Amino acid sequence: MSDPLLLLITAVFAFAGFIKGVIGLGLPTVSIGLLALVMPPAEAVAIVIVPAIVTNIWQTFAGPYLRDIIRRLWPLMLGTVIGIRLGSGLMTGPYARDATLVLGVLLVIYGILGLSRSRFHVARAHEKWVGGPVGLVTGVVSAATGVQVIPSMPFMQAIGMEKDELVQALGVFFTIATLALAFNLADAGLLSVATALPGGIAMVAAFAGMFAGQMVRTRMHPDVFRRWFLISIVGLGCYLFADTLVKMIG
Repeated sequence: MSDPLLLLITAVFAFAGFIKGVIGLGLPTVSIGLLALVMPPAEAVAIVIVPAIVTNIWQTFAGPYLRDIIRRLWPLMLGTVIGIRLGSGLMTGPYARDATLVLGVLLVIYGILGLSRSRFHVARAHEKWVGGPVGLVTGVVSAATGVQVIPSMPFMQAIGMEKDELVQALGVFFTIATLALAFNLADAGLLSVATALPGGIAMVAAFAGMFAGQMVRTRMHPDVFRRWFLISIVGLGCYLFADTLVKMIG
C-alpha cells in the first residue's frame, strides 16, 4: 500500500477508535464506512478484522456479566455465525459491487434509529426464539457488508440489559461475529500478509483513539457527541449510496 493510503488508514482508525472510546461502539461501522470511500468494502473489512477482534475481546472481559450474556444471547450469536457462513461470497462474488450500496443504506438506517431514540421491547420469555432469526439476518447482512449492527443492535437494546451489561454484551457479540467473518475473508483469500501492515497500523491507531476518547468522555456529555456522530453516519451513508448509484448507472 502507498504511504498516503497508510496515513489515511491511520487517521480513519484513530477517529473510529476515538468514537468507540467516547460512546462504547462504532469502530467497525465508522472505519468500514470511511474506507469504503476509497476501496471495496471487502478490502476495508479485511483491514478492520484484527483491530475489531482485539478491541472487542478487551471489551468482552471488562465486566462480570459474561456467563449471563452467553446464556441469554447464544441464539443470537449462533444465528449470526450461521448467517455469516451462509452469506460467504456475498462480499466478493458477482454481487460484490452492490455491497457499498447496501452499506450506505444500513448506515442511514443505523443513524436514523439512533437519532429517533426508538425503543422496542422483547419480553424475557421470547428473547431466545426472537434472537435466532435476528442473528441469522444480521449474519447475512454482515457477510455482505461487514457491518453487524442491523438488526442486532435494536434487539440487544430491546431485551432490557443494564448499561454496563449491554456494553459487555456488545463486546461478546462483536467478537463472535467478527471471528466468523474472518473465516469468510480467509476463504476468499483476503486475509494475507498484505493486510498485516495496514491491520497492525489500524490496531495501534484504534487503541490510541480509544484512550483519547475515554479521556474526553469524562469531560464531554456522551449524548451530545453521540447525536453528532449519528448525524455524520447518516450523511456518510447518503453519500455512499448516492455515489455508488451514480457509478452503477453510469
